[in-house]
Amino acid sequence: MSDSHDRGRADENGAWREELLAHREEKDRFFAEHRQSPLPDDERETFDGLDYYDPDPACRVEATVEPVESDETFEMEMTAGQPVEYERVARLEFDLDGPRELYAYRRPGEEGSLFVPFRDATAPEETYGAGRYMEFEVDGRIEDASTVALDFNLAYFPFCAYNDAFACPLPPAENHLDVRIEAGERF
Repeated sequence: MSDSHDRGRADENGAWREELLAHREEKDRFFAEHRQSPLPDDERETFDGLDYYDPDPACRVEATVEPVESDETFEMEMTAGQPVEYERVARLEFDLDGPRELYAYRRPGEEGSLFVPFRDATAPEETYGAGRYMEFEVDGRIEDASTVALDFNLAYFPFCAYNDAFACPLPPAENHLDVRIEAGERF
């Protein structure tokens, strides 16, 4: 590859890294200061930021989108309380230390972002044992999308990891990965 191509990739990764670090700082401020923070009030005083894996550009992958052609819903188990109804919207195929797949979900009747709960081999020692989440937007209709970017560096813990007062969806078995994804939030 040419030197100019390598510089372009380095510039792109530098901008991505700065944006990711700014996102993390904003999230830390939310946890420390916002009235809707999941942290109990007594923990906010000593809170000095969430723990993250170092940013890793290799954990930003392009996923092929295969829309799920079904209106069927299923009940996703929760950390507490009754299961909640979701629908499978798309199957996402990608390569991360080999071929992988995850499903993206949405609550019936909702539009907007897609929800990708997953559990990987870092749980429960390094990441929340119940799993982590990602969300992303698709430009236009999911049926028209051929690929989407999945950035595991944005993987986050559900609020129930910080406070038992929250009930959170548990990643279904179909979204359990047998690989370590050392990106995003960690303990």
